[in-house]
Amino acid sequence: MQIYEELKERGLIAQVTDEEKIRELVNNGKATFYIGFDCTADSLTAGHFMALTLMKRLQEAGNKPIALIGGGTTMIGDPSGRTDMRKMLTREDIDHNAECFKRQMEKFIDFSEGKALMVNNADWLMNLNYIELLREVGACFSVNNMLRAECYKQRMEKGLSFLEFNYMIMQSYDFYYMFQKYNCNLEFGGDDQWSNMLGGTELIRRKLGEDAHAMTITLLTDSNGNKMGKTAGNAVWLDAEKTSPYDFYQYWRNVGDADVDKCIKMLTFIPIEEIKEMEKWDGSRINEKKEILAFELTSLVHGKEEAAKAQNAAKALFAGGGDMSNVPSVSLKEEDFKDGRIDILQVLVSAGLCSTRSEARRAVEQGGVTFRDEKVTDVKASYDKSEFADGIMVRKGKKSYKKVIF
Repeated sequence: MQIYEELKERGLIAQVTDEEKIRELVNNGKATFYIGFDCTADSLTAGHFMALTLMKRLQEAGNKPIALIGGGTTMIGDPSGRTDMRKMLTREDIDHNAECFKRQMEKFIDFSEGKALMVNNADWLMNLNYIELLREVGACFSVNNMLRAECYKQRMEKGLSFLEFNYMIMQSYDFYYMFQKYNCNLEFGGDDQWSNMLGGTELIRRKLGEDAHAMTITLLTDSNGNKMGKTAGNAVWLDAEKTSPYDFYQYWRNVGDADVDKCIKMLTFIPIEEIKEMEKWDGSRINEKKEILAFELTSLVHGKEEAAKAQNAAKALFAGGGDMSNVPSVSLKEEDFKDGRIDILQVLVSAGLCSTRSEARRAVEQGGVTFRDEKVTDVKASYDKSEFADGIMVRKGKKSYKKVIF
């Protein structure tokens, strides 16, 4: 099966501008394609997974990826899928976030020997002269068409700033610039980017002529109408300091039953033939599929050793087997104690199981907290510092555990 057919088989492709030309490009390793990543945080998230694995698949088929770091577009902020304006970041924040992105992308993409490029659109967008841009690019865009774009509809009700209104032009200019500079002939993006992506192909056509073949593909939405991984939001990061390998493993281990086959198809590198056999498994093996999904994705991000540790920790906690030493732990500090003791609410907050004491209080009152395998019913329960010397297992709900040590 050639790569374009595999992408379709895995359910990854939603819309294309010229399927025959795109098929010929990617199947013959002739595509130089880009995907953009705005630097709104200091780590990529589970929501970026589809884009990263897609770049890896296409590169392995002989195509050349361009990872576009949005140092310039982040200064404006993408309004797509937003009900309010994004937080304005400083240039220093954006540069720092871009460096963090680079380190994480290198786990997926081979940037050696000209096999891929990593570029930052701040290098060209920040130097644009406003009047020249209006004359060269602005004349190619219809305001009427822009206002009908899906990426703006949600914001029109609550107000769309003129700053954000320019985002489509900036993204379109990216494609136009890279088409000329790097021979980039294909753009991939999420379905909410379709209007922005069409803007780029149209700009190239109008400025460079009908023979300038630039094309776009959008990634398929999931059954709920959201991009795969969007439900993870900013809670599940690829940075191990922000989301531990264990928590990352547990996120994918706990996906909904209806989504597990789709996630395996879209996000893992398990061969299609094996996946089709797995789809024949009866319902009693659903947890086995989830374990495979979680292990495969954790291996991609954190390596097989960390994935194995996370899997062992999960088995130790939930299946009565495995190595308890791999269970995530947190160390209490001296300031967490008062007169050598700590109450259960502070334990939950310090362990990161609850964000506030109020949330911790509700968890105890609802009977969802256990301390050393015993349910805690008193919100005033407190413990001596010495009890934590060897570590105490604290649980909130059915699936949130921490080994708490002093």
